[in-house]
Amino acid sequence: MSLIFSFDHKHRKAPMEMKDLLGGKGANLAEMTSVLKLPVPHGFTVTTDACRGYMKGGWPKTLDAELKQQVALLEKKMEAKLGDPHRPLLVSVRSGAKFSMPGMMDTVLNLGLNDVSVVGLAESTNNERFAYDSYRRFISMYGRIVLGIDGDKFEHPFVLAKANAGVSSDAELPASSLRDLCETYKSVVKQSTGREFPQDPMKQLRGAVEAVFRSWNGARAIAYRVREKINHDLGTAVNIQAMVFGNRDDNSGTGVGFTRNAATGESKPYGDFLVNAQGEDVVAGIRNTENLDALQRKFPEIHQELMSIFARLERHYKDMCDTEFTIEQGKLWMLQTRVGKRTGAAALKMAVDMTKPTGSGKSAWKISKREALMRVNSDHLDQVMHPRFVNKKQAIAVGLAASPGAAVGKVYFSAGDAEKAVGRGEAVILVRGETSPDDVHGMMVAQGILTTRGGLVSHAAVVARGWGTPAIVGAEAVMIDGKQFAVGSTVVREGDTISIDGSTGEVMLGSIEMAAAEPTKDFHTIVKWADEVRKGKMAVRANADNQQDAEMARQFGAEGIGLCRTEHMFLAPDRLPVVRQMILAETPEEETIALEALREVQTTDFVALLRAMSGLPVTVRLLDPPLHEFLPHVGELESKQALGELSTQEQKLLDAAHAWSEVNPMLGTRGVRLGVLKPGLYAMQVKALLTAADTVANEGFQPIIEIMIPLVTTKEELTLARSWVEEAIVQHARLPRTTAGNKA
Repeated sequence: MSLIFSFDHKHRKAPMEMKDLLGGKGANLAEMTSVLKLPVPHGFTVTTDACRGYMKGGWPKTLDAELKQQVALLEKKMEAKLGDPHRPLLVSVRSGAKFSMPGMMDTVLNLGLNDVSVVGLAESTNNERFAYDSYRRFISMYGRIVLGIDGDKFEHPFVLAKANAGVSSDAELPASSLRDLCETYKSVVKQSTGREFPQDPMKQLRGAVEAVFRSWNGARAIAYRVREKINHDLGTAVNIQAMVFGNRDDNSGTGVGFTRNAATGESKPYGDFLVNAQGEDVVAGIRNTENLDALQRKFPEIHQELMSIFARLERHYKDMCDTEFTIEQGKLWMLQTRVGKRTGAAALKMAVDMTKPTGSGKSAWKISKREALMRVNSDHLDQVMHPRFVNKKQAIAVGLAASPGAAVGKVYFSAGDAEKAVGRGEAVILVRGETSPDDVHGMMVAQGILTTRGGLVSHAAVVARGWGTPAIVGAEAVMIDGKQFAVGSTVVREGDTISIDGSTGEVMLGSIEMAAAEPTKDFHTIVKWADEVRKGKMAVRANADNQQDAEMARQFGAEGIGLCRTEHMFLAPDRLPVVRQMILAETPEEETIALEALREVQTTDFVALLRAMSGLPVTVRLLDPPLHEFLPHVGELESKQALGELSTQEQKLLDAAHAWSEVNPMLGTRGVRLGVLKPGLYAMQVKALLTAADTVANEGFQPIIEIMIPLVTTKEELTLARSWVEEAIVQHARLPRTTAGNKA
């Protein structure tokens, strides 16, 4: 069975349906090449089968021979050869998993350059600067990704070279400096690895493919898959594609474009591009970009061609597409496309808008309401409910609004420090020059993200939008210096609190009050359509433990409460001391007093809940967690004990914490097993529930109650627990009744 397929291979079914084998990127490249006939540089895909084989047993035996064969075919198509001294072929090596994982795995560009072919590239293009700029990029990227060399070892000489040449931008560095930089980079490789930089293009290719395979199990890729619930066994495909160069001259450029606005859902293309640059410069946020309006002014014919391709892609995929493109000396090339990630608000708007015809005549297309529903997930709905600021302050800086929502938190400047701060219970805003995939663990836990560089398709923007995290990018006025940043004379230090508005791009000092967002019209439309589809087939209840949550659930159409966790009521500051009093009770009398106090507050809670859900069923789960969860942490008390600072009450709490501790709390004394040891506890909860039901019924409400007894595993447990409930009901029925306007 073949492990490699060229982009123009004639498959038995549409390539876009073969993402399991070709990966998302490979399938779409094949689709654009063989079906849509778009201007795509030739290339081939190493399948996910090869990656899975590598993960199980190392480099597949037949892969070297297949690579050699496919490279020969690619060289024939491109009329150039890898490593050739006169007409060298250069390729990119990119990952491409079934599900999009932007920036989480590795890419190598300009592969095929060596000391000989770089001279040939300079001669064939009549551009020595371009050739050596491409070579220094390749050595740096290969060194970091394939050979595992610290990127700073390449960055520092690059900064020094610009300083020595007296220039500020990358594009101004002259050919002589770039040529010297290549020699410096090769010395870095020799010093770091003990070996010369590889000159054989086929060895370079094998190293790059293997590096992409390895990156599938890199820390950042694993963290992303956990967050996105992607199967770890899928593996990634690898796409080898002939290079086209956006950094060739000022008649060249590179960009990323979306066929619709991924932040708002507006049916208007947008994107970022750079003149005389390669793709990594755009997505890494290293240089601040220009938008597609600027592209139209500089390259009007190419802009028109790109807009036409955007329309074709949307019509073909019937969805918003995310694309990468390069302009090489006035010619447009499409490097990839995929269905684009989007915010919750955008997902809702696109889903609703696309049920109406897009385009005109025979080219018009639309999707069904059922398809629209399938494009909206729970995260999208959740994002629409992002909080907003009540009264905003004067902004100290404004960047690009990359991902909507309001966020407040303490400033931290590294992903590691942000993660540690969240572990301490702090809300965090991660502030970076630009983010990279290595920052993903900090981005995952941050309330918001702020970067000083990058555009709306930079790594920070794309990842934040996908996760629904408020983000601002390209805030150029923010100047980071170590563990602080300055905006003019205003200085913000690590640990200081700021507020960011990802919907407007505003950065504000201090903590600003937030309020819940109002659902959009599209939100209500999607919910209405969902109700129409599920009617008569499925009922939906909510999880709610208090009046506020119950009212909100009812507002959004919940048909009852499927789970009320009564333990959440016990954790309130005014209830916790009473619960601990019950745990520490030394006599039945003391326990009865504590349980009665708990019954009164639980009754109040249940009254509010049953009022809110009048006429709808409410499933109340009796106490589930083990008692040690209501006690202080043992470590804190033992520390005070070691210092001789433990009070008599705290000593009792420590003794109780030890007594009720569990090796495995999920299997220990909890749920019905706790009820067996403390039968008065469940009886108290049932009495509170019955009293609350009487109270709201007398007020004219209609309580419907279902009681859940947690963690029942045997018939005997169920029989015993049911007897407690039935006994409480019988006792309650014997009490004097009170009706509205008439006391019994």
